[in-house]
Amino acid sequence: VRSIHHALNKRNFIRHAKAIVIGGGNTFALLKKMQEEDLLDMIFRRVKAGVPYIGWSAGSNVTCPTICTTNDMPIVQPQSFRAIGLVPFQINPHYLDETREQRINEYLEANRSRYVVGLREGCMLRVTESSIELIGSRPMRIFKKGIETYEVNPGDNIEFLIKRTK
Repeated sequence: VRSIHHALNKRNFIRHAKAIVIGGGNTFALLKKMQEEDLLDMIFRRVKAGVPYIGWSAGSNVTCPTICTTNDMPIVQPQSFRAIGLVPFQINPHYLDETREQRINEYLEANRSRYVVGLREGCMLRVTESSIELIGSRPMRIFKKGIETYEVNPGDNIEFLIKRTK
């Protein structure tokens, strides 16, 4: 395992990576650095070409179309909220029932066509080009404007989340 922060040419580093792993931290700071290094499109192309991607916390936030459903404080200002866009829905990692539902619903008021998944601790999504699976012992919350919020369990069909729509 080699860390990109040691690479002189970060785009070339990604171009030759056999896998991409992005962990946690502040999502705003992560996205800002990724934008400054011009890495978003490179990561997108590599993953679409079959390079495995693993992300957690901030690393899962940046797989979304935007970082607008992060729980982080905006400690720095990225160029935009646009993220990698590996999945066509938003993720709210570390989802807690008590504190997140209202903020997610506020996001959906302005983004009516987007799905948001509340991903609880100890759970993950395995996504391929043609499938998606919830793995873990806890259910995940599904949010969308105009649909009552509901839960899905591991093993439930959630393929609708990866169907690309305009």
